[in-house]
Amino acid sequence: MAASTENLEELPGVGPATADKLRENGYDSYQSIAVAGPAELSNTADIGESNANDIIQAARSAADIGGFETGTDVLERREQIGKLEWLVPEIDEMLGGGVETQSITEVYGEFGAGKSQITHQLAINVQLPNDAGGLHGRCIFIDSEDTFRPERIEEMVRGLSDEVIEAAMEDQEIEGGPNDDDAMDELIQAFLDKIHVAKAFNSNHQILLAEKAKEIAAEYEDDEYPVRLVCIDSLTAHFRAEYVGRGELANRQQKLNKHLHDIDRVGNLYNAATVVTNQVQSNPDAFFGDPTKPIGGNILGHKSTFRMYLKKSKGNKRIVKLVDAPNLPDGEAVMRVEGAGLKPE
Repeated sequence: MAASTENLEELPGVGPATADKLRENGYDSYQSIAVAGPAELSNTADIGESNANDIIQAARSAADIGGFETGTDVLERREQIGKLEWLVPEIDEMLGGGVETQSITEVYGEFGAGKSQITHQLAINVQLPNDAGGLHGRCIFIDSEDTFRPERIEEMVRGLSDEVIEAAMEDQEIEGGPNDDDAMDELIQAFLDKIHVAKAFNSNHQILLAEKAKEIAAEYEDDEYPVRLVCIDSLTAHFRAEYVGRGELANRQQKLNKHLHDIDRVGNLYNAATVVTNQVQSNPDAFFGDPTKPIGGNILGHKSTFRMYLKKSKGNKRIVKLVDAPNLPDGEAVMRVEGAGLKPE
C-alpha cells in the first residue's frame, strides 16, 4: 500500500515548485518517487538527472524500500496479497485460489474466446466480500476495443448464485433478496458505480489512462472500497494496429514495456490485481500442436506473472490453460460462458 504524504518538500532538492510538478504528474508519495527512474523523474520535474537520482535515493530511504529482506519477511509480505476468485472452482483451484493482487495476469485467445467476458466477471467479483470470493474493492477498466457493456454487468450480477447475491446485499447494506426486484436494481447500480471505465482511442491515450489509473487508486486508497482490480481489454490492440512492420517493432516494444511498468506500479503500490487481455497471431513455424501465440513478444511474456490461454470448445464451453506461473504447475480447466456469466462445466 502506498503511504500518501504531503511533505515532498522535506526531500533534499525538492522545493515548492518541484513538489508541485511531481504531484501534478502523480508522484504524491515517497513510494511513487522511490520506484521511479532518474530519467523519468528528470523529465517530469524538469530537473537534472543527477538531482533526480538524489531525490529518488532520499525517497527510498524515507519509504524504507529497495533493500534486501529475508525469506521470512517476503513470506509475511505475501500474506497481504489477495486472491480474486473467478467463482469457477476448477479454475480457482488451478490458480492457487484466484487472481493474485500485485501481479499481472494475462489472458490471451482468439476472437470470440471470451476474454472480455472474463474482465466483466472479475469487475463484479472484485466487489464481493472476501468470504464470497471477492476483495471488497472497486475496478478500473481501460477499454481499447469498445468491449465494455454495462448491460453485461447487469446480466452477470443477476446470474450470481442466491448465496453470493445475499452476501453482496448484506455487504452493501441493501435490504431485500435475490427475488426482490427493487433490491436487485439497487445492487446492480452499486456494482456499476464501482467500475471506473475509460475508452482508449490510441496507444498514447492508453498509456495516459494507465497513469490516470494511479490517480484514481490514490483517491480511493482509504475508501471503504479501494481499487483492487485494474482491467485492460485489450492490452495490445492499439499497439498492434499503430506499429506495423519490422521497422516499427523496436519502438512498439519500448512503449509497451513502459506501459506495462506503469500498470504494474499501480498494482504493487495499491495491492491491486491487474488483468490484461491479449490478442493472438498464428505462428507459421509451428508444425505440431496449436499454432496460436500471443502478441507482445518476450517483453509481455516476461512481465506477465501469470499467462492464461483461452480456447474455444464445443458450444459455450471454453478451455482455460495456465501456461506460465512462478509457483504453480501448468494446468487446464473447462468453464462455460453463459448469459449469466462464467460457470463451471
